[in-house]
Amino acid sequence: MKDRNGLQRIVYADVKAAFGLSAQPAVRVVKKVVDAYTALAASLGAGNLGPPNSRRYRKAVGEPVVFRPEAAQPFDDRCLSWQLDARTVSIWTLDGRMKNLRFACSPDQLKTLAEYRRGESDLVHRDGKWFLIATCDVPSPEVYEPADWVGVDRGVVNLATTSDGTNYQGRRLGRYRRWQARKRAELQAKQTRSASRRLARRANKEQRHAKDVNHRISKDIVSVAQRTGRGIAVEELDGIRDRVRLRRDQRGTLSAWPFHQLGQHLKYKAERAGVPFLEVDAAYTSQRCPRCGHTERANRPTRNTFCCRRCGLAGPADVVAGVNVRDRARSAWVFVTAPLSAPT
Repeated sequence: MKDRNGLQRIVYADVKAAFGLSAQPAVRVVKKVVDAYTALAASLGAGNLGPPNSRRYRKAVGEPVVFRPEAAQPFDDRCLSWQLDARTVSIWTLDGRMKNLRFACSPDQLKTLAEYRRGESDLVHRDGKWFLIATCDVPSPEVYEPADWVGVDRGVVNLATTSDGTNYQGRRLGRYRRWQARKRAELQAKQTRSASRRLARRANKEQRHAKDVNHRISKDIVSVAQRTGRGIAVEELDGIRDRVRLRRDQRGTLSAWPFHQLGQHLKYKAERAGVPFLEVDAAYTSQRCPRCGHTERANRPTRNTFCCRRCGLAGPADVVAGVNVRDRARSAWVFVTAPLSAPT
């Protein structure tokens, strides 16, 4: 149901009486339910749960939405208030309002909260800790006209390679993931309570490590582009898992690799810095010669080397791919910024 006011008129009194809620928390309960079904309807309409005759679609439609006990709980300013000078919050609970709860954040985060916080705040319980996630509407600076572009090629062996020749290798992350996989297998084989507790503590540790690596890579690339007055261009890799055919032993590696996350980090960091950002066609960027344009699979005899069969241009394959991404961004930006021609 999308009509929150209509649903509220029907269930408001019952919700207050059944759970002993005051007026504003009862209103928030109704809103959370309506938001959940609105999100479900959007997912169904976008095809995220498959066609209407699929099992996932039928299950989503046929069963009510269930909220986990530790799911994120949204609060508005009436139910949760911030005292930024004292670094404390006051939160409404079923047992009364809890006041002077201290929170920790960096000085930059505190400044952002003070200037740009808008709307609701979510209370999240994760790995035994409580987090407050606040929505901040930070204005983006105006995007400047780029003097040129930094092409970024993403991959598995090399997480990112720029057209300048900077290479961010993925060997350390790969070794770390293999080590984590061995540790998980050892703990799962023991089948003890202690092993189960240790597995729970290690949950999501690998994802957090990969996210930190992507943050550092994207921050470095954006700072270089901003300092030199250039934009950032990456390959459009949507649907790569459907397009690429791999051996069975390679499928897990590709599925777990954070291609999309690195691209998202680059995009939002570039937006916050006012750096132009483009996604370009990824077709044949590793097989095309940037000097003569000759495209052939044989141009890349090995994974790491490129050698054009026509003009003889040779170099690291990932750097050549980054140069091709840069050249496509040059053409795409001219097309995007070109004024529309007057009708004849």
